[in-house]
Amino acid sequence: MARKKSKPLDAEFALFDVVYSDGSRSSNRRVPTSLLGGLDGDEPAREAIEEQDKLIAEKSGKPALEITSLSRSGKAAVEKPARQAR
Repeated sequence: MARKKSKPLDAEFALFDVVYSDGSRSSNRRVPTSLLGGLDGDEPAREAIEEQDKLIAEKSGKPALEITSLSRSGKAAVEKPARQAR
């Protein structure tokens, strides 16, 4: 009997890389895709991750850090090799 293909894992969540004000980095932070898109684009992801950080800070007793930059995780862009002049 043939197996059914599974759904892609990233259908429900988008992954983001976060860089904080102290230079630390957090990779693959999950944000529901239902929050993303529309006119705001990925801006709601910042709010969702800040909320996650707030909850983590409350549990750990450490202050939450300010987010410096936010970008979608994914495969690194493949750079084309420079062509040699003949």
